[in-house]
Amino acid sequence: MTPSSPDPSATSSQTPSPDSSPDSSPDSSPDSSADPQPRWLTGSEQRAWQAYRRMHLLLGGRISRDLAADSGLSDADYDVLSHLGFSTEHRCRISELADRMLWSRSRLSHHLKRMQQRGLIVREGCASDARCAEVVLTDDGLRTLHEAAPPHVESVRRGFVDLLTPEQLAAYAEIGEIVVRHLSDGKEPRPPKCAEGPGGRTASQPEGR
Repeated sequence: MTPSSPDPSATSSQTPSPDSSPDSSPDSSPDSSADPQPRWLTGSEQRAWQAYRRMHLLLGGRISRDLAADSGLSDADYDVLSHLGFSTEHRCRISELADRMLWSRSRLSHHLKRMQQRGLIVREGCASDARCAEVVLTDDGLRTLHEAAPPHVESVRRGFVDLLTPEQLAAYAEIGEIVVRHLSDGKEPRPPKCAEGPGGRTASQPEGR
């Protein structure tokens, strides 16, 4: 979703705002006492929701444009490369990657085909299970990831990280994790292990850098 996309939360004046009822009169509907009342947002709740919506649109669009301008990669390209960069032997099952990206197997397969044509990845059979397939990062793919990571993380810092205090970042991380656990019913795929290793690698740096 880009910043120019219409914001569903910014509706016309004819649509009631989620933080207040369009008509607070108890006689606005003949059977209003029998109908469950909408749980309209309070002022503070509306402020938080609107701030998230606008941030999501503006920040996502800015990061995507920076990534394309700096490295010629799409968000999906970088997600694939980054996941493989952290994975053991720079490979993982396509089904695992699809779950991680919240994509259908078919959609991911089409995208991987385009990435393979660019020499960034290859698809191979799974040695432990003939029914599955794996995607593997190529040398060109790893080099592309290493070149893309520095300007990408700087873009993330400019647009998000450096604007917040450590306490705000910790609170935001906790909020995000709570929502993710709720929406994924506790089945959110675990990210690849990215504890600091040789050379001081961390989650902000591709493995092998």
